[in-house]
Amino acid sequence: MALLRFEHLSFSYPLADTRALDDVSLEIHKGEYVVLCGPSGCGKTTLLRHAKPGLLPVGARAGETFYKDAPLSQLPELTAAAEIGFVQQNPDNQIVTDFVWHELAFGLENMALPVPVIRRRVAEMAAFFGMEPWFRAKTTELSGGQKQLMNLASALAMEPRLLILDEPTSMLDPLAARNLLATVQRINRELGVAILLTEHRLDEVFPAADRVVTMDRGRILSDGAPAEIARQLSGSAEKSRIYFGLPAAVRIFSELEQTDELPLTVRDGRRRLERLLPITVEDSAPETAKTEKEAKHPTILEGKELWFRYTEKGKDVLRGTDVTLHQGELLCLLGGNGAGKTTLMQALAGFRKPYRGKVRLAKGQRLCMLPQNARSLFVADTVEKELLDSAEQDKAKAVQMAERLELTPLLARHPYDLSGGEIQRLAVGKLLLREATVLLLDEPTKGLDAYAKAELAQLLLALCREGASILVVTHDVEFAARYATGCALMFDGLLLSEGEPHDFFAGNRFYTTDANRIAAEHFPMDITCEEVIASCRSSLSAKEPEPPRG
Repeated sequence: MALLRFEHLSFSYPLADTRALDDVSLEIHKGEYVVLCGPSGCGKTTLLRHAKPGLLPVGARAGETFYKDAPLSQLPELTAAAEIGFVQQNPDNQIVTDFVWHELAFGLENMALPVPVIRRRVAEMAAFFGMEPWFRAKTTELSGGQKQLMNLASALAMEPRLLILDEPTSMLDPLAARNLLATVQRINRELGVAILLTEHRLDEVFPAADRVVTMDRGRILSDGAPAEIARQLSGSAEKSRIYFGLPAAVRIFSELEQTDELPLTVRDGRRRLERLLPITVEDSAPETAKTEKEAKHPTILEGKELWFRYTEKGKDVLRGTDVTLHQGELLCLLGGNGAGKTTLMQALAGFRKPYRGKVRLAKGQRLCMLPQNARSLFVADTVEKELLDSAEQDKAKAVQMAERLELTPLLARHPYDLSGGEIQRLAVGKLLLREATVLLLDEPTKGLDAYAKAELAQLLLALCREGASILVVTHDVEFAARYATGCALMFDGLLLSEGEPHDFFAGNRFYTTDANRIAAEHFPMDITCEEVIASCRSSLSAKEPEPPRG
């Protein structure tokens, strides 16, 4: 008996021309770890919401969802709340109380459990997740990673049989994301809780899964073991969008046409590379940077000695921070949750007023900001109206932007019915239609698959070539390494380092790409899969014996 079963499920949002789900059949069994992946907008979130009664989307529906062979619609409310846990993409969407301890107890109180039972479960969750240092903290004071851990602990306190997670790391820094996903794996392995998870960061979840299910355009494309799915996606003549989000080890060695089973992890990738190219003293010697630093262009936006705190007696979030954005620059600002990145961006945009220091915007520049919560930009009831609003009712401009960002099929949809990736594309489109020359983007790749990120990057780089200046706050190391012209690290309210991506990432142990981790001993300055592949091919070619003469 399947724990959860979707049976010929189809669904369409109101006024939508296409189905968000198209005849989906899928089973999740007791104790399984299943990863659901696919392009942004393929229907992943819509499918997950059909497994939680309180989150069912509004629209036309056919087929059925079953929990333990009983229709989900007939499941008692308390049973659904307790046995099916759900962790959403944005941690703030689930927080309902003011203190951490109360958030952990909230669901248990609604179940009317005895006080001793509630206390025991809350204490157990706090200990399991290492929450004791911030157990009595206000929920508003937590970092993004702490909030998501709290949401996970709150769901687990209900003792669910099934835990559903929708892009749980989308707002987390790389280290917090790894810690959260490691905890999810522990929950599955040690507690036997079945996991159904959607994620664009496949490097961590892909090798941990029992099964990987791929989706596109509302349909299930494949369902199998991770190694099998990796082989299928890598072996196809035409690479799908899903392929570009596969773990770095898979992409590197599939391009090198290795016939053995593809490695799924960084560790296995390193081992495979050592067998392919044994390390020598010469091989491991430091290399020079891949690209030369360009001469700095005129300063467009500058923050000097910025100090800021949220309350008069509170902790300084910005502590004499300096930041400079030059014309034509795509500067990526990285750092852990709570480092002050968003606060700095808000100060530069004029939404926060530092109590010391100055912000200077060059004359004649027009600045727009994409907030972390992109939904806050939406004012209309359809995607088309949102674009028209920003285009000042110029329909030709709105239509052109919709085509540019692959939003044309979604024009009749309500913005709140979009997937996380579609929301980001619409928000970016609205800013671009305002013809800003300075763009401040807070986590613009959140919810985007690797292919969509590449398209967004090309759009941003084209704007930079036209003279725009762009500052991006991001946790997406891969995006920054591949597309940024400069990277800066923020820690404890200060910008600690800044440099060209190769100088910035190469040599780091944690704040770097998986491609660099795999190849660091051979090609220390390679930070993207493409660079590692090119270096491997060059080395293999050089090691080939020369043909006999005569």
